[in-house]
Amino acid sequence: MTSSHEHQSSRASYHEKGQTSTNVTVLDERRRAALAEIDNAPFSWFHVKVCLVASVGFFTDAYDIFAINIASVMLGFVYGHTKNQLSSNQSLGVKVATPVGNLVGQVLFGWLADIIGRKRMYGVELMIMIIATFGQALAGEAPAINILGVIIVWRFIMGIGIGGDYPLSAIISSEFAATRSRGRLMTAVFAAQGWGQFAAALVGIIVVEAYKDSILSAPFPCRVPVDHTWRLLIGLGCVPGVIALYFRLTIPETPRFTMDIERNIAQATTDIDNVLTTGKSVHNEDAPVQLVEAPKATRADFRAYFGQWKNLKVLIGTAYSWFALDIAFYGLGLNSSTILTAINFGSPTSGQTSLFVYETLYNICVGNLILSIAGLIPGYWVSFLFIDSWGRKPIQLMGFTILTILFIIMGFGYDKLNTAGPGRKAFVFLYCLTNFFQNFGPNTTTFVVPGEAFPTRYRSTAHGISAASGKLGAVVSQVGFAQLINIGGKNQFIGHIMEIFALFMFTGIFSTLLIPETKQRSLEDISNEEQEGYIQGVPEATS
Repeated sequence: MTSSHEHQSSRASYHEKGQTSTNVTVLDERRRAALAEIDNAPFSWFHVKVCLVASVGFFTDAYDIFAINIASVMLGFVYGHTKNQLSSNQSLGVKVATPVGNLVGQVLFGWLADIIGRKRMYGVELMIMIIATFGQALAGEAPAINILGVIIVWRFIMGIGIGGDYPLSAIISSEFAATRSRGRLMTAVFAAQGWGQFAAALVGIIVVEAYKDSILSAPFPCRVPVDHTWRLLIGLGCVPGVIALYFRLTIPETPRFTMDIERNIAQATTDIDNVLTTGKSVHNEDAPVQLVEAPKATRADFRAYFGQWKNLKVLIGTAYSWFALDIAFYGLGLNSSTILTAINFGSPTSGQTSLFVYETLYNICVGNLILSIAGLIPGYWVSFLFIDSWGRKPIQLMGFTILTILFIIMGFGYDKLNTAGPGRKAFVFLYCLTNFFQNFGPNTTTFVVPGEAFPTRYRSTAHGISAASGKLGAVVSQVGFAQLINIGGKNQFIGHIMEIFALFMFTGIFSTLLIPETKQRSLEDISNEEQEGYIQGVPEATS
């Protein structure tokens, strides 16, 4: 009797085990089938929506970051009480505050998006940007407070919001994209940066022209009208952010997060079907939740994953490449007004008069506009055309190599180029070429690759770490630029700064060799993890 009872119970437990292992296999296959459905999905209106919603954020980011280029000259006339320009430390403060904020935002939001979810964090960073931009435009001075200090604090807070946008927009566009067009979708999002820089220069011209009569009729240095112009220029950065906010809050959670981090395969599969057909995700509160056992993000797992050289080298490659690139990208981008002035490009003819103020501001806006049209915007879109056919790695290698050569020419030939009119035009042409090959090169690929190269549970964190090391490069570059530029006289060190940039571009060639080629490969394949048997078990379903 006992033996037959034991026999029955052992048969039942064997049957249960068999059922569980069949369940695990079925769920494992379901997960892979669901991922394949996203990877092979035809390009749809939903992909366009994701691209536009993420792009408007990047447009706003670039506008807010690079408008300070023009605004810092305006601030000089209003608050630079010595020579009608900000001291090098004041200028450094307003320019470096945002990259320092970016650094904090990228690591913080990157980490939170892997824990709380992409959707829950998306929109929060935009709210921070909108509030901080508004705060800057309304900043005032008081006996105990210096206005530049207030602007620096607001720009730091704005930087945290902008920093959060990098990992979130990259990961959301990467996780929703089909394999064959993922590079182009992510590049289209990132290319909005070029239009943001263009818009900052264009709005600068419009605002300066609108206040032309007020500036010309005001006594030098025209503090009141110029105070209006910089507040409008910075404050208008809120507008695209406000437009994008509603759409950001309505973007559904990425199925990869639901599947691999929340470990709810049934919901993720439903989401994929809904998102690919209607563009919306429907959450049924009453549906039973069956969480599966799969690799979880823990400190031990993080150490185990990045403890393997094949994974760690990718993180080192993406982080250092972005660091090296941003030293030159922000060194040039945030100081283009200084460089244009140093080579007397479009310098005002009149002396200390109202006309001098107007011409200075107008020329700096036009100079920045020319740089963005001639170099920045075309570079992004040439990347867009080639990123899914050539691949990320060849574009990055080519970019770093050509930039090394260009900076060597600009650095060692700086004094000769700066002696006469044709030389100055040649310098501006080379400067536009560097902008072009930064964007048709490492500036685009350093954004795309970290959004693809890591497993879902660390993708956002690793992108945040890579982006933050880029912003560390921007901070180093700003501080270095400010301290070095006037060695040997005003703006005398620019040639040597270009040579330093060349050195960093050269090191970028070697860090590029550490990264994998990610074109036409699924995110799971790139992650260096075995996908068969990824689901290890099924606990009891909870309702």
